[in-house]
Amino acid sequence: MNEETRPATVRVFVALAPPDHAKEELARELRPAYGTHPRMRWNRIEDWHITLAFLGELPVETVPLLLRPLAALAAAQPAPRLALRGSGTFDDRVLWSGIDGELDELHMLAADVRTAVKRCGIAFEERPLRPHLTLARARRGDPASTAEIAAGFAGFSGTPWLAERLHLVGSNASRGRGPIHYRDIEAWPLGGGHRGSS
Repeated sequence: MNEETRPATVRVFVALAPPDHAKEELARELRPAYGTHPRMRWNRIEDWHITLAFLGELPVETVPLLLRPLAALAAAQPAPRLALRGSGTFDDRVLWSGIDGELDELHMLAADVRTAVKRCGIAFEERPLRPHLTLARARRGDPASTAEIAAGFAGFSGTPWLAERLHLVGSNASRGRGPIHYRDIEAWPLGGGHRGSS
C-alpha cells in the first residue's frame, strides 16, 4: 500500500496540563536525577500532562467530530484544584509523579469526557483513571533507576493550582522510533466557575 492510499491517522488523547510554575517546581526537584541518571528517557517538561481519556490511533478525519462536544463540556465544567505530589513507578520502568487535590472532581471530569467521546461514535479502550504525570522511562535492563529516582522525591508536595484548560492532544508516537512529541489539536478554558485563584 503506497502513501496515497494509506489512511492518515493520529494518536489522540484528552488531558489536563499543570501550569508552568507547577512544572518548574517539580523540575527543580528532579534536576539532580537528570544529572545522575542520563540514560533515562526523560519526557520533555512541556509535554507533561494528566491523561483523562486515551483514544488511541484515530483517522484524521474523525478528530473534528470531537471539537464541538469537548468545547461545550469544557465551558460547563469548573477547573479542579490539583497539586503534584509524591512519586512512583509502573512496571519498574515508568517514573511518575502523583496528583492530589480535588480528585473526585477530576474523576467526574474524566467520566464526562469519556461519555462525550462515545457519543461522537468513537470507540476506545476504557482504562481506569490513575491520575499521574509520566516523567521518564528506563531503558530495558536498567529498572533500578526508576525506583531509585522515585524514592528520592517521594515526599515532594507541590503548590496547588487550577487546571484551567481541557486539551485535545495529538502525538507522533506511531510514526517511528524517535522521541514522542505532543501537540495541542485544540484546547478550551474550563469555564464552569473557578474555586478561587491559583
